Amino acid sequence: MEAGMELRKAQNLAGEAARSVGALMRLHLRSSKSAHTVTQHDIKLNLDVRSQKLIEKKLRTGFPEVAVLGEEGVTGAAEAEYRWVVDPIDGTVNFAYGIPHACVSIALQRRERHLPRATGARDQNADEYQSLVGVVYDPFCDELWTAIRGLRAQLNGQAIHVSRRRQLKEAIVSIGFAKSRESIKATLPYFNELVYRVRKVRTMGAAALGLVYVATGRFDAYIEGGIRLWDIAAGGLILECAGGEFWHLPIPGDYAYRVIANNGLLRRKLRVPD
Repeated sequence: MEAGMELRKAQNLAGEAARSVGALMRLHLRSSKSAHTVTQHDIKLNLDVRSQKLIEKKLRTGFPEVAVLGEEGVTGAAEAEYRWVVDPIDGTVNFAYGIPHACVSIALQRRERHLPRATGARDQNADEYQSLVGVVYDPFCDELWTAIRGLRAQLNGQAIHVSRRRQLKEAIVSIGFAKSRESIKATLPYFNELVYRVRKVRTMGAAALGLVYVATGRFDAYIEGGIRLWDIAAGGLILECAGGEFWHLPIPGDYAYRVIANNGLLRRKLRVPD
């Protein structure tokens, strides 16, 4: 798996899987959708489950021994040496409402046993893993972001780089609101403070796209106080491979993190809501 050839194979296979699910998303964007779970601030669709199964089937053709950790469940051992981390539809609420801002996110991770363990996180191994391959696909714009650790990130085969803006007053910052009432309560005051310090604040509803937009220089930073691993594993690597900074801190909860993603020039001027 360490050989460059295998990582390239993994990237290509993940890209094919993402495009397969993307075709389903385009087909069903304006259709009525059935949900298996609905809460005040989130929706889980039956199509999420179907999409993850499609991704798993595709990935197993090339790497049958690699586990899959996904938003819709786990196949194999979640703490295996290698694992795919999958969000079959990131931005599900957007998609459920017919808003064409959602994506597929797939990462290949390897356990790095020398890394320190998180304290307080239910997934005590979360910070021991490092993403080796990242793929994010927006089927509505037909944009495929890819990265292999150590190589330059690409968008549709062309190299990308983060912005070079150093001043918050010139920056566009995307901010995400987590699903819990406590996180929303903590984020709102920061949102109200930030909006006066930057050029624009955007709340788009798809974390993986927020990360790759920073990687592409469309946004200058993305902030969220409570996000899951499958939302960030691929986009975080793509950002790093585009010259940006992916700061993420494990917090209590299932594969949960606080995130400040930025162009590497704005980190000290930003904070993440507690």
